[in-house]
Amino acid sequence: MSAVAGDTVLHLQPDVFSANGERLIAESGAFAVTAFRYPSSVEGLRIANARGHVTVLPFLGQMIWDAVFDGRRLTMGNVFPYPRNGASILETYGAFAYHAGILRNGTPGPQDTHPLHGEMPVTRMDSAHLRFGHDVEGGFIEVGGHAEYVMGFGPHYVARPRVRLHEGSGLIDVEMAVENLSAHQMELMYMLHANFDFVAGARIHQPADYSPQNTVVRKTVPGHVTPSQAFLELLEDLGRNPARMRELGEPELYSPEQVFYIRGLGRDAEGRTRLVMELPGRDAFSVAYRPQDLPHCVRWILNDGDAQVAAFALPSTCEPEGYTAEKAKGHVRLLAPGEMARFPVKLGYLSAGEVPAAISEINDMNKG
Repeated sequence: MSAVAGDTVLHLQPDVFSANGERLIAESGAFAVTAFRYPSSVEGLRIANARGHVTVLPFLGQMIWDAVFDGRRLTMGNVFPYPRNGASILETYGAFAYHAGILRNGTPGPQDTHPLHGEMPVTRMDSAHLRFGHDVEGGFIEVGGHAEYVMGFGPHYVARPRVRLHEGSGLIDVEMAVENLSAHQMELMYMLHANFDFVAGARIHQPADYSPQNTVVRKTVPGHVTPSQAFLELLEDLGRNPARMRELGEPELYSPEQVFYIRGLGRDAEGRTRLVMELPGRDAFSVAYRPQDLPHCVRWILNDGDAQVAAFALPSTCEPEGYTAEKAKGHVRLLAPGEMARFPVKLGYLSAGEVPAAISEINDMNKG
C-alpha cells in the first residue's frame, strides 16, 4: 500500500493490541484511535470523531463491529458480547457491517457447499493500517489493509477493504476492492452486509415504489427457517401488499425473518441511489451507493429474542440465495485476469437536522 502525498500512514501489528487494557495509539485533530484486545483475543480499533465512534476489527475481515453516533447505537441487537474467531460468520454474528463474499455469497442451498456469506467475513487479514489525510469532504481517518486468497489450481485474488470516517460526520465510507490475480476468469459474489438496529415505528424511504414489482418479498424459505402456516400466509400477503412493511409498526411480523428485493431504484445525476430509515425521533440511518457497482438491493429484517436487525439496504452484486441459485439467475459476476472491481458505499447515521435534505434527495430520485 503506497501513501498519497501528504497522508500519514501507520502500519499496524498484532502486538500493538494488548489484552491488559486499552491503549491510545494515535491522535490527530478531532480523531482519536484506541487499540485493545477482546477476551476472545480478537483485535479491536475504536476510532472516534467529534460525533461518535466506530469499532473496526483490523485483522478479522476488517468488519465494523460497532458504531455509535450522537449517542445512538447503530448496531443490530445480538447475543454476542464480543467478536470471536471462527470458520464462518455464524460464529460471530453481531457486527454492524461486514464484507460478505467474495467467491461465494448468500445462504447456501441444497447443492451448495460454501459457508453462509462466503469466506471473506472471517478472513484473517495479511496487513492492516491507519491512514490520516484530506479529501473533498475534509479531514479523514481510514482503516485499510489487504488479504490475499490463493488456492492451487483455483482462484487467486487480493481483497483490499477500507473504512473511512470524516471529522464531523456520522456517515462512514466503506469500500471493498477485489483484484483477480489469477491467469483465469474468477467468479465474484459480493455484498456489504450492513446490520442496523431494529427500531419499532421506523419508516423506510426509498426511491422506488412499494409495488409488488419493485418491493419483492422473498418466498423461498431458507433452510434455517421452519415456516408455520401463518408465516406462509404472511408471505403471500406481503407479496400482494409490500407497503405493509414501509413502516416497522408491526414488530412481531419479523420473527422469523423477512427478506425483500428492492428493484427499480432511482438515481441522482451522479448515478447514486440512497435509502433512509427514519426513526421515531426524526433522526435516521442511511445507505447510499451506485447501482452500477452493486446492482441488487436486499432488505433483511429480523426481530426476535436473539437478534434485532433492520438491514434495510444491503447493496450487492447478487441476491442471497446461494451460489447455485444465483448462478442459474446469471447473477455471478466474472472478473477477467488482472481486473479489479470496487464497491464503495456510504452508510451510517443522520441527525434530525440532516434528515430532511436526505429525504428530499430520495424524493427527487423518485421523480427522475
